[in-house]
Amino acid sequence: MAYNENSLNRIRELLLEKQIVFSEKKMFSGVCIMVDDKMCCGTHIDKKLNEDVLLCRIGEDAYDKALENSDCIPMEFTGKPMKGYIFVRPLGFDTKGKLSYWLDLCLKFNPMALSSKRNRSGK
Repeated sequence: MAYNENSLNRIRELLLEKQIVFSEKKMFSGVCIMVDDKMCCGTHIDKKLNEDVLLCRIGEDAYDKALENSDCIPMEFTGKPMKGYIFVRPLGFDTKGKLSYWLDLCLKFNPMALSSKRNRSGK
């Protein structure tokens, strides 16, 4: 399994509590949570760290500040960091309050995020 089902369930529960309409899509060897047809967050097992990580799309404005947190690392799939996306290590989202903090950052950025090219073109 390329993601932690418990982490995914925790994300689902919080989003439902926040009354957020979302869908799920398997990608990046994990599960991405889509809000308004845009990648918002997700869960993934990082192969380098061998850890369950929270994938967060927080945008470039929040990116540098987030990386000041010792539980955050740049999201890398090709060896190059994807600016605006981070991974949060397990201790950074081990409580409901911590997970809620990261999800709120993702949800705050979501209205400004671009959807996929396929969705933008209407195809």
